[in-house]
Amino acid sequence: MNAKKKSASAASEVRSLGSAEIAKKVVANREELLQLRLKKVAGQVENTARIRALRRENARLLTVAAEKAGAAKA
Repeated sequence: MNAKKKSASAASEVRSLGSAEIAKKVVANREELLQLRLKKVAGQVENTARIRALRRENARLLTVAAEKAGAAKA
């Protein structure tokens, strides 16, 4: 149940960001995710759960960005 509260607050935090900040975070997360995937192949990843967390964070960021884009068009 704590996880739901955490993600709900994370989503509200993301909604408070501007479009440029969201785009910067998406790029940074994708770069980190790439590095983690490369380390995973080499067997050097210490925290494999970070990969999942980054994917979810990116999805959250992209969802909010799409919501804002849709609201701007409407």
